Amino acid sequence: MKHLTDGTILNNGVVMPWFGLGTYKAEGEEVAKAVTTALELGYRSIDTAAVYGNEEEVGRSIAASGVNRDSLFVTTKVWNSDQGYDTTLRAFETSSKKLGLDVIDLYLIHWPGKDKYKETWRALERLNQEGRVRAIGVSNFQIHHLQELLKDSDTVPVINQVELHPRFIQKELHDFCAQHHIQIEAWAPLMKGRLQENELLKNIADKHGKTVSQVILRWGLQSRIVIIPKSVTPSRIKENSEIFDFELSQEELAAISGLDAGERIGTDPDKLLF
Repeated sequence: MKHLTDGTILNNGVVMPWFGLGTYKAEGEEVAKAVTTALELGYRSIDTAAVYGNEEEVGRSIAASGVNRDSLFVTTKVWNSDQGYDTTLRAFETSSKKLGLDVIDLYLIHWPGKDKYKETWRALERLNQEGRVRAIGVSNFQIHHLQELLKDSDTVPVINQVELHPRFIQKELHDFCAQHHIQIEAWAPLMKGRLQENELLKNIADKHGKTVSQVILRWGLQSRIVIIPKSVTPSRIKENSEIFDFELSQEELAAISGLDAGERIGTDPDKLLF
């Protein structure tokens, strides 16, 4: 992990960058400028979702960037209200048109929801088989969701995108995914800025001449976690990407992991039941 474009090989052989831009709750011109800035800085992975309401702007910025499509990795997700076999296929067509892309690099089930994720997964398998999607995965799935999915399908998700940061490292889930060759990806890797005043992180940051955010993101990379920090501020988009010129020691990695307190800031997947 020496460069911004370095990637991990997913379980189906597709290469995905370790680092990308998240676009949650970013809309209109704001998200368009953020994607443009990120691509100009060398980002090659962009994460969006149908429910974010910004696929069209993301797609326009990608098209206007002049970056070769083959070097980009675009992720989007099917929302709960579209779960089910036929509805997922229709939702994919909508996302594809909004993004202006015939092929999506990674398509995820956004949340397990109540009881339709197996039907949704069959639709994703079809899209993958038809070449409309290069890789398929899940988001916010807990161990029991993954176990249920794997009971009825030989297709192992390439990714499980979940809330993960130093206060919520989800070790059991991470270990389960590693055993099944499912790459863990972190949303809210910076805990939405709530760790900026942590003394341990500040001390490590000072030692390396880096910011707390850069230390957290470097910890994620060295823990073999795909990370997609969200920002719409050009200076922070740049700062977040400047994490490939230093390395944390094993002692520092362990100390940061020791901050784990099971502190979730997002929704519990077992409680988002629709």
